[in-house]
Amino acid sequence: MKQRGEKISCLTAYDASFSALIDSAGIDMMLVGDSLGMVIQGHETTLPVSMDAMVYHSRCVSQARRRAFVLADLPFMTYVNPMMAAENAARLMQAGGVQMIKLEGARVEIVRFLVDQGIPVCGHLGLLPQSINQLGYYKVQGKERAEAERMIAEAHKLEQAGAGMLVLECVPAALAKDISAQLSIPVIGIGAGVACDGQVLVLYDMLNIGLSKRPRFSRNFMQGAASLQEAIMAYHQAVKQLQFPASEHSF
Repeated sequence: MKQRGEKISCLTAYDASFSALIDSAGIDMMLVGDSLGMVIQGHETTLPVSMDAMVYHSRCVSQARRRAFVLADLPFMTYVNPMMAAENAARLMQAGGVQMIKLEGARVEIVRFLVDQGIPVCGHLGLLPQSINQLGYYKVQGKERAEAERMIAEAHKLEQAGAGMLVLECVPAALAKDISAQLSIPVIGIGAGVACDGQVLVLYDMLNIGLSKRPRFSRNFMQGAASLQEAIMAYHQAVKQLQFPASEHSF
């Protein structure tokens, strides 16, 4: 899809019913995100999410899918070394039924080890929710030149290590555009401008049913929609036609 210039649509999913709905609406990928800790479990961060919870929700999603590609997050402190990462990734694939795992940060050696075991890996740079206690609060990353250059270098290292995809979260649109153009693998943005190869949103945010205020980079697709499926289809088409994200959803 990247090679032919077609934008990739992705939404988070956490259960079988929404999985079937998202799948039937034509969305290309579903991410079983550790964001479930906030939107499903009611925590303030993603940190309390366990491997058992990720496997459970991944299984729910994967059992209902028919065509969409499914990836899932490795939760906080479940990939502190390559062997631990491999064992937990195997659980998500074997018991959870996912096709790719995602991990945060420039964990190059871990990515390389997982890929060597036949595990497809998606990287994640920019805002790293699992590092919220280091960051202090959720904020845009890569605004300073040195920080931007480091992120570009890390993106290349992840690709060279074998990552098959990269998520960029809350980074300036110009930086995301540069990274997307420089990498051969798909770059999926969330709060990263329209120039990424695809877009992902938290399902509950774009349906305007989240517990907290909807992030600036999201949009209420239920506005003007007659049903959940119509809202999800509108998001899918907006991504495909480069109508989302717009400038007001970008940094």
